[in-house]
This record gives sequence, C-alpha cells and structure tokens, in this order.
Amino acid sequence: MEPLWQFFKSVKLTVVLLLTLAGTSIIGTLIPQNETPAAYFQAFGPFFSRLFHVLDFFDMYHSWWFQGMLVLLTANIVVCSIDRLSATWKLVFVKSPVFNRERFKNAAARQAFSDGRSPAELAGPCLKRMAASFATTRFDETEDGFCLFGERWRWSRLGVYAVHSSVVLLLVGGLTGSMFGFEGMANIAEGESVQTIRLRNSNQTRELDFAIRCDDFDVSFYESGAPKEFRSELSIIEQGKVVFKKAIIVNDPLRYKGINIYQASYGTLPPRGAMLVFTSKETGMRYRKSARIGDTVEIPEGQGSFSLDRFDRNAMFKGHAVGEAFGGTLTTIDGQAADILLPQHFPSFDRMRGGSVVVSVENTEQGYYTGLQVSRDPGVWVVYAGFVLMLAGCFVTFFMSHQQVCMEVVRDRSGSRVTLSGRANKNPMGMERKVEQLVRRLGGPGNTPPADA
Repeated sequence: MEPLWQFFKSVKLTVVLLLTLAGTSIIGTLIPQNETPAAYFQAFGPFFSRLFHVLDFFDMYHSWWFQGMLVLLTANIVVCSIDRLSATWKLVFVKSPVFNRERFKNAAARQAFSDGRSPAELAGPCLKRMAASFATTRFDETEDGFCLFGERWRWSRLGVYAVHSSVVLLLVGGLTGSMFGFEGMANIAEGESVQTIRLRNSNQTRELDFAIRCDDFDVSFYESGAPKEFRSELSIIEQGKVVFKKAIIVNDPLRYKGINIYQASYGTLPPRGAMLVFTSKETGMRYRKSARIGDTVEIPEGQGSFSLDRFDRNAMFKGHAVGEAFGGTLTTIDGQAADILLPQHFPSFDRMRGGSVVVSVENTEQGYYTGLQVSRDPGVWVVYAGFVLMLAGCFVTFFMSHQQVCMEVVRDRSGSRVTLSGRANKNPMGMERKVEQLVRRLGGPGNTPPADA
C-alpha cells in the first residue's frame, strides 16, 4: 500500500487534477450542455458531434471521467490531510504544554521596559493580566524574578483541515447529487394529475412515489402582454388521498420527501368550452348559453338542441383554412341533424347555412397547463454543510493563529526589568500588535501599571 499512499498524498497530483478540472470546465463552458442531438449535429457536423458524444462532452459534468477526477481529488485531499494531521494533532492536543524560554529570545515581537516595583509586587498584577488575555498560563519562579507564559488558540492549527474537510464535503455532495439525484419536467393540465416525469434532455421517464395534481392555475399579465406572475395550486396525492397542498410561484417551490417541485413554465390548452350565442331569425332575439366540449344545450324558442363536440386549431372549410374553430351538431325538433363549424374569427360564419337559428361563439373558456421542474438532490445538505465549514475554516485559518507569549521579570537597581516576547505560527504583525497592547496594559516606559491592573 505504500506506493499507493505516496501517490495519493502527492501535491503534484493535486496540481494536475486541479489544472485538468479547470481545463475540462472550459470545454463544458464552450460546448453547450444537454442540447438536442440535432442541435449538436448542426453546430459541429457529423464527425465532431459523434466524437464529442463518445467523449461525453455534451453532458460533461455527469460523465464517468469527470466524476472519476472528482473522486481522485477527494481521495488526494483526504490522504494529504491524514498524512499531515498526526503531527498537528499531537501539537494541538498535548496534555502538558512545554514552554522553553530560549525559543523566545530571537522572537520578532519583543519589547522591554522598566518598572519601579519589585518582581514580588508585579507577580500578582501580571498574572491577572496574562490570565485575562490567554487561555493557558504558567508561572515559574527564577533566581532573580519570575517567568510567566501565556498561550491561546492552539487549536487554530486545525483550521486548514477544516477547509480541507469542507472541500471534501462539497465534492462528496456534488457527486452524490450527480449520481443519485434527478431532474425532470412535467406538464399538468388544470384538474389533472401525473405520477411520471420526463427526465431532462432524455427520452427516459421516472415514476414518483406520489402523484402531483394541478387544482388550479392562474396567470396575470402586464399591460405590455408579458406574463407578470403565474401560480399553480398543487396537491400531493398518496394512495388516493391528498397529503399535502401548496400554491407555488417562481422561486417558491413545493418540497416533499426530498423532492423539489418548481414553477418553471406554462402554456395554453385548447379551450375547454365557450359562450355560445343563438340568434333567432324569426324574432331577432339573441340567447347566450355556456357549454363545455361534450355538453348538449337546449336552443331557446324550442328550436332544438346543440352539442359542442370539438375544437380544432387549424380548421378547414371546403379546402380553405379558417383558423381556430369549434364544431358541433345542431339537432332540430323534427330530428334533423346538421354539422356546424364555428370559426372564432368569423362570428357570422353560420349565417351561410341558412337555418332558422344562427350559432356563433362570443368568447372561450381558455385552458392552461402548468410546467413543473421536478428535481431531487440528496447531496444538497452535504454541500450546504461544506459551505458552512469552509467559512468557519477560512475564518480560523486567516484571522486566528496559535499565539504564545513569554514575560520575563528580572530584579534590577530601579525595581524590575520586564521583557515581553511573542510567537505565532502565522500573522507575525498581529503578534507584534498583541505584544504592544500587553505592554501598554502592563505599563510601558514612563508608565506604572496600577496595582489592580
């Protein structure tokens, strides 16, 4: 296992993988992803479209080789972290920290000043101030005074491993969603339900554990005619019972059992019905009656009945296109039936028939379908956890450091000579500011700290 371990802990492998991922991501940016085969054939021609298809360039982020590189990078980060963690772990979780005065003699953060009091008088105030600033302190007496040590944030050395772990969580979450998640579309007419969705950019379908029903759909428009808002009233049905209901709009999805249902689009359906107008030639009276396709209504004045049978978006009449039109059967009281065509754009069209009653369409009952995006990403919470951990790790890594301070107090003719030295594993300028701050609080040249400082 040693050669394999050496391979995965190599920083060169990290650099190669990152550069390769960056290069392939450029390919994924330049080549549109998840388009139709016809679009790729037109854009790249037969040879390159076939070659790119074999290389999975058209769905690169779900390809086996891209996911394989992510797995390699994850293993590389884990092995590198484990290989270097043992030494850091022993340093962080030491039972009895060892302080060596010799290590502080050449510290860059170092200041000295004189104090008029004796070491015995300074011991109490200095120990109190050191304990207030550092989590761990130690007091050692010397022949001519004392030495006081302070330490804090030893655990901050683990910040870089938190960042490494966050990257691993991001990669694992992305791979989990890519391998075990799905994304599809479903178009549902008002009042209908579906339990099967069509997977994105694929002819495959996926059956859900529940049915989605569109109870109602509403759309509002701006004065320009552009859609302002579209809203779907959805119900989740399991075993024939409604178990959850919610009205969704764009960016406000319905979430159920880890599946997200987004409002993505909408469209119009053939009209479900119309307001029919019956005009009597004998009396000139106009009568309005609402009917849906399949309904039969009685014609006033005892002139028979009319059945609304169909709707045709491109109706033809004697070889001529008349556009959108309803069709039905008019049955007179003596049992004679006539097939009638009712073009929407020609209200007086039925006058040509010459019957005793003229039928026309005044307005229609427009039907809509809602377009839903249905997706499941089981790795999304792992990704969220990775982002949170990365923020915490970056904060610890860049804004905190393992700090150690040594204060030597030596008796001299005027009282005491105080030397304050500090060391940090990073941010030396911050350590210098910390030493200056302690010097001011303890009493610098010309300043004597109060007895209770």
